[in-house]
Amino acid sequence: MAKPIMLLGCTSDAGKSLLAAAACRVLANRGVNVAPFKAQNMSNNAAVTPDGLEIGRAQYLQALAAKVTPDVRMNPVLLKPSADTYSQVIVNGVANAEISAMAWMERKSLLWQHVKNALTSLQSDYDQLVIEGAGSPAEINLRAGDIVNMAVALETQADVYLISDIDRGGSFAHLLGTWACLAPQEQGLIKGFVLNKFRGDPLLLGNAMDWLQEKTGIPTVANIPMYDHRLPEEDAFRGSDTFVKGELNIALVIYPYAANMDEFDPLFHQQGVNVTVIREQQSLSRFDAVILPGSKNSGASMAYLANTGLAQSVIDAAQQGKLVLGICGGLQILGEKLLDPRRLEAGDFDGLGLLPLTTELAQIKSTSQVHFQWQNQPMTGYEIHHGQTQTTGKVSEFLQSNLGWQRENVVGIYLHGAFENAVFMSWFVHQLGQDLPTQNWHQVIDTELDSLAEKFARDGWL
Repeated sequence: MAKPIMLLGCTSDAGKSLLAAAACRVLANRGVNVAPFKAQNMSNNAAVTPDGLEIGRAQYLQALAAKVTPDVRMNPVLLKPSADTYSQVIVNGVANAEISAMAWMERKSLLWQHVKNALTSLQSDYDQLVIEGAGSPAEINLRAGDIVNMAVALETQADVYLISDIDRGGSFAHLLGTWACLAPQEQGLIKGFVLNKFRGDPLLLGNAMDWLQEKTGIPTVANIPMYDHRLPEEDAFRGSDTFVKGELNIALVIYPYAANMDEFDPLFHQQGVNVTVIREQQSLSRFDAVILPGSKNSGASMAYLANTGLAQSVIDAAQQGKLVLGICGGLQILGEKLLDPRRLEAGDFDGLGLLPLTTELAQIKSTSQVHFQWQNQPMTGYEIHHGQTQTTGKVSEFLQSNLGWQRENVVGIYLHGAFENAVFMSWFVHQLGQDLPTQNWHQVIDTELDSLAEKFARDGWL
């Protein structure tokens, strides 16, 4: 097996995930049997593998980039924040209540063996690994519990590349300072520095790269431009703060612990549609539709809606006949009541009462990919939820197998990824009085990966 390539960042959001995806597609297009790996991810944007296990959305995308089946070994530990000081810990794709309750620094002895096992297994099945770090390896306060950055680099003796987001400024200080925080044996693994998200004239960099190499002995091997793309972001989401006259305007209500926001990318990029992010109380009457996204803590999200006055705004919009769509946690919020006897989230709460549904949070989480026929066309998506929902009054089945319900203009579904299906997008815009050309988002993503790989191979160091 070739030495793993490892991408570390000076900061979070330095672009590691995107560059790892690009590297996977470049290598796959060259015929290399390559797989991604990230020991531990922290994100509420999760995906479900074909065998029903949770991994980070970024590693799922990187597996698609590598043209291999997404596999839980590619992200053996996933942290899903559901409170300021609490995250649900997913180990090998399954929620682990015991480890979730442990203090942060006590987890390493248990989690490190899972990381090593996944690494060993992947290395036996693939010729090349592209490994992504998390945050920054220079977080001195976290090094004792590290299972994702230099611990993995040392375990694999990877060729490490340190990435800085030059669009933020201060890149050379970030690179020098991060390198200086590493131990000598860790510094010895770094093969090059990478400037990412560059805009403007490269000549403005002057001799800064030579200066940095004189200080560290490490060359700057690539200056990657700021790429425009339609690939999902790991922790960010797109959307505007403005209302666009003449387009379909969708209010996407954002509350604490909103999850799986990347599933709205097809809507953000849909011709004739404008998605406006709503965080504060306001009238939603001018919008054509309102969406409540998923949530890792539906109770806390509902409390936010109530405290800000947005709860009444959503109710008013529904009473005015606006299409209101809730997905997963959003579905639970649209219901009458959520019961949380095991205190998995924020306890019992009353919902908006727009759908006659009651949900109870079960200990075992439902995680699965879903494939079925809807309106005589194939639909795909995935489920990730603790909630078990029952109807309490007259309501129509919207999607089969307890995946969704509808009462007049209010719809709630458990299916994530619905907008990635052209048939669902067509239904959605048709409900708003429009017939717009839609596209298969899965094909869009594959085309974007090839385009990114082409740019990366031209501008990168592989």
